[in-house]
Amino acid sequence: MPGTKGTPTPWSYALIRLLFRFVLKIFYGSIVVEGTHNIPKTGRPCIVCANHSNSLTDALLLVTAIPPKDRNLLRLTAKATQFGRRTFTSWLIESAGTVPLKRRKDYDDGIQVDNTEVMEKLMEALELGDAVCLFPEGMSRYHPGIAPLKTGVARLISDVLTRNRNDPEFEICLLNCSVTYMHRQHFRSDVLVTFHPPMTFTPKSHPELLAPIDYNNIRLLTAQMHEQISSGTIDSPSWDLVRVAKLAARIYAPLGTRMTLGDHVRVVRAFLAAFKTADEAADADEAQPEDAVATAAESAELAQLRVDLTTYQDWLAGWGIKDDRIRRQPLPRPIIVWRMIVRLTWSLCLFTLSLPGLLLWVPIFLTTFYAVHNFKKTGPIFDTWDEIAQYKLIYGLMSGLCVWFGSAALTFPFSGLTFFVVPALMWMTLRWFEDAVSAFRAFTSLLRLLLVGKPTLRSMHARREELHARVMQLAVQTLGLPEEPEKYFASHGGKEKGRVRSHWESGSRYFSIRRRRKRDWNETLRLYDIVDYPKEDF
Repeated sequence: MPGTKGTPTPWSYALIRLLFRFVLKIFYGSIVVEGTHNIPKTGRPCIVCANHSNSLTDALLLVTAIPPKDRNLLRLTAKATQFGRRTFTSWLIESAGTVPLKRRKDYDDGIQVDNTEVMEKLMEALELGDAVCLFPEGMSRYHPGIAPLKTGVARLISDVLTRNRNDPEFEICLLNCSVTYMHRQHFRSDVLVTFHPPMTFTPKSHPELLAPIDYNNIRLLTAQMHEQISSGTIDSPSWDLVRVAKLAARIYAPLGTRMTLGDHVRVVRAFLAAFKTADEAADADEAQPEDAVATAAESAELAQLRVDLTTYQDWLAGWGIKDDRIRRQPLPRPIIVWRMIVRLTWSLCLFTLSLPGLLLWVPIFLTTFYAVHNFKKTGPIFDTWDEIAQYKLIYGLMSGLCVWFGSAALTFPFSGLTFFVVPALMWMTLRWFEDAVSAFRAFTSLLRLLLVGKPTLRSMHARREELHARVMQLAVQTLGLPEEPEKYFASHGGKEKGRVRSHWESGSRYFSIRRRRKRDWNETLRLYDIVDYPKEDF
């Protein structure tokens, strides 16, 4: 559409984008964004759609992930019940120019839900050349998979095209995005945001979407959206499958493999797809007679591999040991003890170095812990845990600002100096504390190796070797993954946040001020490896 420039950026939106870009970079260790070249420029009508597993955090992440030079404004939508409250969250949503959407589930049966006026506003925004953000799942939830998408986005595209059917130059883009959280609610975990190639619609190229419309075309477009969004994230029917797929990926590409976060997610997804296919084949009886035996044998083999991987992971989790400790031959006890001394000494040094700054972090940690602890009591896991990150971000932001400005006020007349020193000290403390926790985590892991004993470790090593052979066979022969992952991924991919690409970077990045080096994309700021998920039924 010639002449459309989009809505100017409101100052409140620019402030929120700047503020939460800073907060998100503190909360998550690495935010890796792929496919920014696929984002249509400002002035081209665009609908941005993504999976929705982390409540308000999803929207904030998209706002900060899209470069301002590409889109100056992403018009958000949120459930109408979030508006009109006397809370910071409500103010935040309204100040960002968010459009309220009514959901049928939020109202009593006798109340009619009408979004006609809202859809009219969205269409007007699109015709101005704006980008609109919609979450077609319709709701956020703590679940391992993507919910069936609602048809609202496809119907909106149809309505906009129909309104502009006489404009031969009108076009609208559908930009699907996949958001993958390694551990969505945990501090200093990692996030992958993938923007897929946009779908472009015009009245001329897609007459099947013009009114009067066959609803099958709406369903078809919705299915295409689901397929594209699902292709870039971990979409599983159960947490158990996610757990097994991640273990298979770690066995295939062990700790230290120099791979990007995107490659890591795609490898996990490949194993997940294999296990899902085996489950579906076991449940279905649609195979032809001549193929039935082969299909059943392959499914049984994959099912057994899944069982064996689960048993192996249970053993690792029970002892608190990573797979990487088992893949090598057991170390002699003197070497283990020496490494324990080194790790413990280094950890204590870093903890000591962090102590002054930790005094500034304590009020923030206590505030967020108290807020999240109380919030978890308000409902079941699937309905509350998706908002934990949101609570941590907001309460962390508010308490952090109080600490910052309070420190400046208490140090008057040196406030001008402490105004800059305090945030710098807090950031350096966080970096030192991350490395201190990592060193202590290594110390406890080595201690457990001593407690387990060599006979058990040798037995588990042999078991792991057998699992490794089966996983590699599945990866190479069935999934088509590279035969030598450590060499392949080291030579593929570019420079990414947190990624280590050489031995030199492995050493030098350990002391990086900007961010911690990433040898394990499953890492969080915890003293243990997070491999388990809720057992609650959804």
